Amino acid sequence: MAAITDVGPDGLGGDPDVAIRQLYSHYAKALHGYVDQFCPDRASADDIVQETFIRAWHHLPQLSADDRPVRPWLFRVARNLLIDANRAAQARPMTVPGDAAAEVGTDSDVEEILDRELVSAALQHLSPAHQTVLVETFYRGGTLATVARELGIPHGTARSRLHYALDAMRKQLEEHDAIAAS
Repeated sequence: MAAITDVGPDGLGGDPDVAIRQLYSHYAKALHGYVDQFCPDRASADDIVQETFIRAWHHLPQLSADDRPVRPWLFRVARNLLIDANRAAQARPMTVPGDAAAEVGTDSDVEEILDRELVSAALQHLSPAHQTVLVETFYRGGTLATVARELGIPHGTARSRLHYALDAMRKQLEEHDAIAAS
């Protein structure tokens, strides 16, 4: 146990849990101070320090059998873990925030524009009464009761107009799909 005598006058004894607690109480603050300099955030630094002490716990028999002090070994392990974390971060592809990706034009933008044009053209084939009910309900977000009140028609009439308008739109879009598929 000569190697771990730099921890305290009592040494670390035979209990691994007690030994790790002693190592942690003596070196955690200094190790955190070292690791914090190189980590992007506190959570990453905590992970490195935790992994350092886990490795110390796994290597406790070798550390206690060696004549060298433990502190340099702990700092060397932390340094190696920092290097590994840095390499892993460099190996990962760069992530782009969702907002930045949305700014760049994509195929889905083109598809959305084409879909809008298709729906607009299909709306032109509907009667004015059906157009009004569809636009007020789906594009302006009105309820059927509100739309019926605004148009001065019974609720049942608004509901049947919406039903027939949707049916007519569906037929228009199916015809377009049939033509496009030809």
